[in-house]
Amino acid sequence: MECMTCFLCGRNGLSDPLDKHHIFGGANRKKSESDGLYAYLCHNRCHIFGADAAHNNANTMQKLHEFGEKKWLNDNPDKSIQDFINRYGKNYL
Repeated sequence: MECMTCFLCGRNGLSDPLDKHHIFGGANRKKSESDGLYAYLCHNRCHIFGADAAHNNANTMQKLHEFGEKKWLNDNPDKSIQDFINRYGKNYL
């Protein structure tokens, strides 16, 4: 069994269950899933309701987008930033 912790705060999800957050949502959610671009986040504190939660804080979302783009480029060494833009519509770096 995989041991998961919150990507943002490192908690283990015992007091606040972890959610699977797709880094690129909306129209890009399925691509994000297939590319493995998701992070586990504490449901209340880091995902939805906290002051720095991904769905509440533009800086947190930017950090996740940057991480996702870097991961995608690392996982696809034959691809360029332009290829990422073609897939996800924007450069976050």
